[in-house]
Amino acid sequence: MPGMNTDLAALIARPGANDLPWQDANLPGRTIVLRSARPKRITPETPVLFVHHGVLRNGGDYRDFWLPLVDEADVLVIAPEFPTADFPGARWYNYGNRTDATGKDHPRAEWTYGIPGRVFAALRAAGITKRSGFGQFGHSAGGQFVHRAMSLGFRDGVQAAVTANAGTYAMPTTAPDFPYGLGKTGLDDAAIAALLRFRLTVMAGTADIITEDEHFPKDKPAMAQGPTRYARAHAYIATARAEAARRGVECGWTIVDVSGVGHDGNRMSAAAAPILSAALHAAPL
Repeated sequence: MPGMNTDLAALIARPGANDLPWQDANLPGRTIVLRSARPKRITPETPVLFVHHGVLRNGGDYRDFWLPLVDEADVLVIAPEFPTADFPGARWYNYGNRTDATGKDHPRAEWTYGIPGRVFAALRAAGITKRSGFGQFGHSAGGQFVHRAMSLGFRDGVQAAVTANAGTYAMPTTAPDFPYGLGKTGLDDAAIAALLRFRLTVMAGTADIITEDEHFPKDKPAMAQGPTRYARAHAYIATARAEAARRGVECGWTIVDVSGVGHDGNRMSAAAAPILSAALHAAPL
């Protein structure tokens, strides 16, 4: 089984907010809380969107950002909350539990990047959805989670992916090393070319230029990507386009500037909702 819970119907028990503790079978003993925002009307054909919180591990807040959006967007939102007690630090969340504290690789099955796909498989097994794929949206640290998951090949079934206001990026090059690039991940040129063709949307608040907050990454590799989160988003897309041109492949990435918005998960969610809704409803069932 993809997880240890079977009563996934609790996620759609009532319109609005629902919650369900979840233990992934690949990471026993570590509890995630699945927080859902259910539209008033829902069928097994309703698109499913995973929404990933920031560094504060506040999945409930991010779910609540989507409560006023899900009816118009016609999506079922599930915000997996990764509590710090069981998933401590950036290594477990932003960086996907790819390695242990010494840098030794974990088995791919234990990477947290695979959890949305396993939850989706469980939703299909429970008959809650008949969709063949799902969407992913992440803001701030959640934006790091989403784009690194896509970079490392966790794209099966992902019909739309948006990374918003990430603090740092895994540049689509073999230097620097992960998590700031894709060096030492084992990805070859063909894998990076496939990533560059994938339809990834990068969203950047034009006012996300404040650098004094404690969560703004200021280490040397981060600062090499740009002086602000807004600048880093543009450096990320520029690198992707340059790498695609160098390889002679189409770059499927898009950048969307959100005018006047800073590091604000609520307003970025509102800006992302019509983009994700359109993409998911255009995708095959």
